[in-house]
Amino acid sequence: MEYTQEQVNAIVTEARQEARKAADKFFQEKLNGQDQFACGFAWVDIYGIKGNTKLGKMLKAAGVDRSDYKKCFSIWNPSEHGAQNVDTKEAGAYAAAKVFEKYGFRAYAGSRLD
Repeated sequence: MEYTQEQVNAIVTEARQEARKAADKFFQEKLNGQDQFACGFAWVDIYGIKGNTKLGKMLKAAGVDRSDYKKCFSIWNPSEHGAQNVDTKEAGAYAAAKVFEKYGFRAYAGSRLD
């Protein structure tokens, strides 16, 4: 994958925007705008990119964290939604993963209960 810093920034921004839309939609349509049910966390992991590569450095510059533990790049709560409901946050994480996949990245959503 060959990207410029501007393109990587745009991809990360698009992923966050789509995550926010998906989380907001889920929160309003499924939870009727009420923060209820199981609490938890969600994130998107991007695999197959080393931190010392050009693309890895561009992801870091775009604000994507590198996880040495999982050896991937991660964005925690890509929707930045304030609800505690895990399903709301998962909806955002899945939407963000789809954006990264659209651009050729190997991305997966993850979550855990609190």
